[in-house]
Amino acid sequence: MRIFWQSFVDARIGASYLERLEARLNAIAAPGTEVTVHGMSPPDRSFGRLAEFRCAIQAVEAGIGAEEAGFDAYVMGHFQDPGLYELRSALRIPVVGAGEATLLAASQLGRRIGLVTLDPVFEVWHLEQAERYGLASRVCHVTGMGCRPEDFDRCFSGDDTAKARLLSDFTACALPMVEKGADVIVPAGVLPGLLIGGERGFTVKHAPVVDCAAVALKSAEMWVQLRALSGIEPSRGPSFALAGEQARQDFLQLARNGTSSPR
Repeated sequence: MRIFWQSFVDARIGASYLERLEARLNAIAAPGTEVTVHGMSPPDRSFGRLAEFRCAIQAVEAGIGAEEAGFDAYVMGHFQDPGLYELRSALRIPVVGAGEATLLAASQLGRRIGLVTLDPVFEVWHLEQAERYGLASRVCHVTGMGCRPEDFDRCFSGDDTAKARLLSDFTACALPMVEKGADVIVPAGVLPGLLIGGERGFTVKHAPVVDCAAVALKSAEMWVQLRALSGIEPSRGPSFALAGEQARQDFLQLARNGTSSPR
């Protein structure tokens, strides 16, 4: 089984993170599963809706290429899941969103979910995600750490002091949510997810902290296996109707060559 994992981090700037992520995913993958992590350039760097939209276009193009290259599943390794539904309509292979898979898993571990995200700008986005996935009444708290992807570089390069500081910052953000009723905590990003992934049994008081990277990977493995067993795919009715060849080609033309519209 070959899984394509799309990160929104630059392959050069975030090399230590991407290397650690790929090593971690392959270490916890089932026997016979190979995970290939791909970065993105420019990365998601100007946090906001326009940046997410631009990254979504690049992610969908990469997904089409991954299917053509013979990958068995595609993982949107960016918690906000921009372009997730468009990817499902473009590909026949399973498409897993780290955000969607993790929120659905968290809903089985507790009744009230708290999210710790990288930056406060994403707080509204995550509340919209909760609505989209039918969990608006369950996601009761969202808090941004106020950090950038590069803040994790030293941590993933082996700096134990930097790691301890980030874990402390994460706990400090999550604790008030637990005290107000959250009983499961989700790191709303693969960067903080990888940070806590190696901390076995990590909790904030009584609330378990969900490893979003592991959940996304195991979800992808499950859907590949279920598809092999029964041929199951997403609904090809109105929700995720497959895009026709003309739509695919028009999209690829735009993604690769840009628009010819006058400026």
